Amino acid sequence: MGPSSDARALHDADVAAAPRSTPLYKEVKRRLMEALSIGEWRPGDAIPSEPRLATRYGISIGTVRKAIDELAAENLLVRQQGRGTFVASHNRDRMLFYFFHVVPETGPKAYPEVEMLAFGRGRADALQAGRLGIAIGAPVFLIRNRLSLRGDPIIVDDIALPCGRFPNLNGKQFRERPSTIYNLYQESFGISVVRTSERLRATLGDGETTALLGIASGAPLLQIRRVAYTYHDEPVEYRVSLVNTARHEYWADIGAV
Repeated sequence: MGPSSDARALHDADVAAAPRSTPLYKEVKRRLMEALSIGEWRPGDAIPSEPRLATRYGISIGTVRKAIDELAAENLLVRQQGRGTFVASHNRDRMLFYFFHVVPETGPKAYPEVEMLAFGRGRADALQAGRLGIAIGAPVFLIRNRLSLRGDPIIVDDIALPCGRFPNLNGKQFRERPSTIYNLYQESFGISVVRTSERLRATLGDGETTALLGIASGAPLLQIRRVAYTYHDEPVEYRVSLVNTARHEYWADIGAV
């Protein structure tokens, strides 16, 4: 039996040379992600309609819809009823609900106040290099922030960014960004953070960190080590957060819509 009409059309349109075992919609999804990664559609832009994409790739609307459904479930695209489907844009709400997981023991989730304490350049140590996929000693931007919730300092963040991915980034630009850090990456450098990977462990605070948090030296803290990835699973940020959990906790509502 020959390939399906969808598969023949996809091949005729030169959209894929996907392995036969790969579902067709997965190849369409890959092609859509490729278009997103090269900036064919910018954050906030509407992507073409499903019929137009079906024509572009020479496949059925149902196949396109299944690919878009997965991208929407992964928060890379946003469906707006009656308007269309848009490329996800980093803003305060997206940062708060998808990437910020520290909440008060009681009361609603809140957006943190962020204070930049230090900005400079350095050389990647072994851990930073491994997480960012760069050579040990490669140039990195090193940034320290203090995050407060309702006026109480709760988190100290140490961020490492590969200089090659963020050319000409400077402290003034970082401090005076109009929106979130991930929005700055997206708008100024064309880097969209599409997912993060976090590891958690208990630790004891050193004198400098606990002083910044206004707690006793040696107090227990939660350490969160996060790698942020753009398209194609390319790491673009390594962040170590130290969290005072005396009155706050880590909350990740997995699978929530």
